[in-house]
Amino acid sequence: MVQPHTLRGSAILVTYDKKDVLKEALALCDAAGYDLKKTLLQKFLNRSKFGLGEGKVEELKELVESLRPDVIIYDEILRPSQNYNLASTLKIKILDREMLILEIFERRARSSESMLQVKLAQLRYEMSRAKERVRLAKMGEQPGFMGIGKFEVDVYYNDIRNRMNGIKSKLVKASRQRELHRQGRRRLGFKTVSLAGYTSAGKTTLFNVLTGEQKEESPNLFTTLSTTTRKIRLHGLEILISDTVGFISKLPAYMIEAFKSTLEELVYTDLVMVVIDSGDPLPELKKKFRSCVSTLDEIGVSHDRIIFVLNKSDLVTEEEILEKASQLGLKEKRKWLALSAATGSNVSSLKDLVFHILEDRPMAGGGESPGVQEIEVNNED
Repeated sequence: MVQPHTLRGSAILVTYDKKDVLKEALALCDAAGYDLKKTLLQKFLNRSKFGLGEGKVEELKELVESLRPDVIIYDEILRPSQNYNLASTLKIKILDREMLILEIFERRARSSESMLQVKLAQLRYEMSRAKERVRLAKMGEQPGFMGIGKFEVDVYYNDIRNRMNGIKSKLVKASRQRELHRQGRRRLGFKTVSLAGYTSAGKTTLFNVLTGEQKEESPNLFTTLSTTTRKIRLHGLEILISDTVGFISKLPAYMIEAFKSTLEELVYTDLVMVVIDSGDPLPELKKKFRSCVSTLDEIGVSHDRIIFVLNKSDLVTEEEILEKASQLGLKEKRKWLALSAATGSNVSSLKDLVFHILEDRPMAGGGESPGVQEIEVNNED
């Protein structure tokens, strides 16, 4: 069982002075288990030497001395030299956005496969910085995670590569096992549906409503890291429905690659339901929508297999739903539906829609699938 409130330590957060960015950064810190002592808001986090301006570094130094946090969380991707400069000046461990997400992944991983995927992502993060770390380490040992001791660059680099290769071979076996399962499903005539979407959009709640499961639901980010699949029956049609890992903005390609064996289920499924939090303000909604679509494009999901589910419709008016759907470019395509997984409102319409799409559609891998543009969708609660 995930224990989201178990504290890892105290922290000072440095993030952008934007409401939606701050909200996500706070959620990431909470998901990682950090108790925030202070939040420092900035317009720019990409200055050359420290990421921050030198004046702000001095301000941060005073905060570190007075508040004595365990770490500084920096809500941007730092180059090794920037991380080194900050850690050396502030004498404290620095977690950039990537490392923070990796800590959350490590905290959330429960299955053996997701644990391997997290370890692979951690090693890829480390490898991308290996040569620069060795160079910096020779200038003086760095505090915290970045210190590497006496490793020479070739030994250090090869050690990481060898460990990565060992994990990759295990994940290849897991991927082959998934393919065998997919072949078995095709032989048995099962249609497949996968839930995808931005983390915390309500995928797991909807999964529970559709399947009758009691899978853990949480407002915390990345509650789901491994795929869970259950069989349901819609109007006599047997369907396998899966819940997958949530997406997030600025998720590096190597992290997506590390979870490829989990995310590949989205490529082979007959239908992908992208769950969207319709309660989000429009700018935040657009950002999350773009992140979902770009991630699906990156892993090769065909657009004609996607429908969009605007969840949490109980939190907004019908007019707001229609306006947001229009702003996202969904209205004219008729590939969307509004519902509330929490109240059950319009869930029956979603089931009907899924049934009509899958009833005559060839299974994934069995040829091109027809689009769903012509299907009339009732978005009334």
